[in-house]
Amino acid sequence: MAARKMGNHEGLPLQFVVSSMANLKNPLDNIAIVLVKPLSAGNIGSVSRAMKNMGLSRLILVSPAQDHLSQGARMMATSAREVLQKAEVHPSLKKALAGFRWIAGTSARKGRNRGPFITPREISPEILTHAKSIPVAVLFGPEDKGLTNEELAPCHALISIPTHPNLPSLNLAQAVMLFCYELYTASLVQQSGEMPSPGLLPKLAEFQKLESMYAHFEELLLSIGFLDPKNPKRIMHTLRRIFGRANLSDRDVAILRGIFRQLEWYATHKDKEMHGK
Repeated sequence: MAARKMGNHEGLPLQFVVSSMANLKNPLDNIAIVLVKPLSAGNIGSVSRAMKNMGLSRLILVSPAQDHLSQGARMMATSAREVLQKAEVHPSLKKALAGFRWIAGTSARKGRNRGPFITPREISPEILTHAKSIPVAVLFGPEDKGLTNEELAPCHALISIPTHPNLPSLNLAQAVMLFCYELYTASLVQQSGEMPSPGLLPKLAEFQKLESMYAHFEELLLSIGFLDPKNPKRIMHTLRRIFGRANLSDRDVAILRGIFRQLEWYATHKDKEMHGK
């Protein structure tokens, strides 16, 4: 019977249920730092230390190139070794993001099909507000290339840390530290009452439901000739950004998919009518 009382948390993995319910007091516990294909074990250790410095504890690794429990990683983590030891390791980003309801990605590269970008300082209050009720993930890419367009696709928001143009790129651990610092500072401001939290935001749709919706939308747009079949992702990246900024709920996704199905039906039957005439 206790499980049925979870209400809005039903269907989420246990760690999300416990985290989400506890985080009304400390939203930082509901925020995961996700390192995608990190190259250096030492950087993973340094990230662990940066996280603990700023009150975060959940680290997720996607296909790390080196053992995150190696001596080099433990040495760089120093007194934050428990963050390192509890880190989750996943073979793919899709598996790592299962269960998350709000996702942000970081990047120093601002290409044509990327953006709009926001700074950590500007986005931190919103992240904390989401984290009061739903699990949040923030993605950081590998040290040499950063996140690809495909890896940024699931993100509701894109974050870029302002740096001097003479040397805009940051070390992975430096980037995580700067982001976590802004997050922690914003949490202190909210706690002090100087910047009141806007309250709980509507419960957002899970990562898996959003991905299914985008796949359905892409199929529909291809079928009616809106997307270039040779490069459908170019426009889809922009459409993802538009929908991502809308913070879609489960009900929003259900309505949109209903519209997609009706459009598919209309396109099919309209074509049959034209051929019948």
